[in-house]
Amino acid sequence: MKLLSFAVPCYNSAAYMKKCVDSLLKGGEDVEILIIDDGSTDETARIADEYEAAYPSIVRVIHKENGGHGSAVNTGIENAQGLYFKVVDSDDWVKEEAYERILDALKGLTGGEKVLDMLISNFVYEKLGQERHKVMRYKHALPVDRLFGWDEVRHFHKGQYILMHSVIFRTRLLKECGLKLPEHTYYVDNLYVFEPLPYVKNMYYLDVNFYRYYIGREGQSVNEDIMIGRIDQQITVNKLMIDYMTENKGLIAPVKKMNHYMTSYLDIITTVSSILLIRSGTKENLAKKKELWNYLKKKDWILYRKLRYGLLGQCTNLPGRSGRKISVEGYKICRRFFNFN
Repeated sequence: MKLLSFAVPCYNSAAYMKKCVDSLLKGGEDVEILIIDDGSTDETARIADEYEAAYPSIVRVIHKENGGHGSAVNTGIENAQGLYFKVVDSDDWVKEEAYERILDALKGLTGGEKVLDMLISNFVYEKLGQERHKVMRYKHALPVDRLFGWDEVRHFHKGQYILMHSVIFRTRLLKECGLKLPEHTYYVDNLYVFEPLPYVKNMYYLDVNFYRYYIGREGQSVNEDIMIGRIDQQITVNKLMIDYMTENKGLIAPVKKMNHYMTSYLDIITTVSSILLIRSGTKENLAKKKELWNYLKKKDWILYRKLRYGLLGQCTNLPGRSGRKISVEGYKICRRFFNFN
């Protein structure tokens, strides 16, 4: 059995996927690389097949009909044979020195008295045109270089959460928790790092800059204009997170620090949805913003009050045109500080 499975969702990725796959190959026989060709129409399929032919004991290619990023991740989970599982998008890559430490840590934790459910590491925003790159670290919030549970998790800063780029899950956990991401929907990575959390008991944080998250490619889904154009998909994911939080209260609420973390994460996602709806400037989208908050209110009154009357909820629901302008300006400041979009 392999130590670590990588899923690399690819849709028309021919122009940049080689950098990604080449970086993952440095793991050698300890890893398997699942290149998931999600119905590509360019040279992606040919390039993927060439990798499989050159590295038959490491690379497996899965060709499928187009189903979107979530569908490709689902396919990766279903086919993974490694003890642990990580998604690496085809325009991103990993750093070799940190990679070695990740594999050493996983080897050291395998077969121990406690089962590792989730390994966390840093990621770096590789933003086009910027020489200095922001690193997302977690050492202020998580114990370093040892196993820990939710009771030892400290406070996360606003806007700083464990993202898909940060995590390696135990493969069986993902299969057993029933995670199934929606097809033909963007922004499902938020569900990927949200829904498995109630099943995570033991974590390990390695303070290394492993994942390089590339931002700036034309047509990228995190581009703000594109996010506004796909706002209905953002709202769909937001509502699915609300559904999960409210329908699994019995699993989540008893673990206080996990409950607090998941509530805060939902808070930031709802804030992003709200600001994008305001930014669009249309009456239709302002109505969608109101409907989103009403959806939360109907689902869980207590959770609604916590988010609506918290700092972010109040800032994104300021009355009138001038209030919306203040909300947007606050968002711009946060965007510059956290270096997203």
